[in-house]
Amino acid sequence: MAKHKIQKTNAVRLLDQQKIPYILAEYEVEEGKIDGVSVAEKIHQPVEKVFKTLVATAGKGNLYVFVIPVAEELNLKKAAKVVGEKKIEMLHVKDLLPNTGYIRGGCSPIGMKKHYPTFVDISAEQVDEMYVSAGKIGMQILITPENLVKAAEGKFASLT
Repeated sequence: MAKHKIQKTNAVRLLDQQKIPYILAEYEVEEGKIDGVSVAEKIHQPVEKVFKTLVATAGKGNLYVFVIPVAEELNLKKAAKVVGEKKIEMLHVKDLLPNTGYIRGGCSPIGMKKHYPTFVDISAEQVDEMYVSAGKIGMQILITPENLVKAAEGKFASLT
């Protein structure tokens, strides 16, 4: 029987280059079920350990990356304050791929086309390990919050 070869994403390559430990978790992709809560169910993990990556803009090409628990909503006022902007809004889904190299449902905070200021919700500090997208739908990375912040060159902040 042939061994299943994992297709490496930019996020995985970057973690390998930086020698940051992680574990990959793959899951079956169902049509229309790419939301974070569904992903948490598929990988049999509590929603508090599974995080989603959101990209917001303040206009003029100023993009920011936010990593929050899948069952939570990004507080745009808090996020704007954290990044020092008056107002931010979610990046339109059509602008996600050209700016990050990732698609909706498979956006990783690690290995984007360009580095953007990245912030991980402080709730991540309450878990030993967390899951984030590996950069494609159907694959998650299990990593410590500290190593995620290191790999994404980010900071912890209150975002929800």
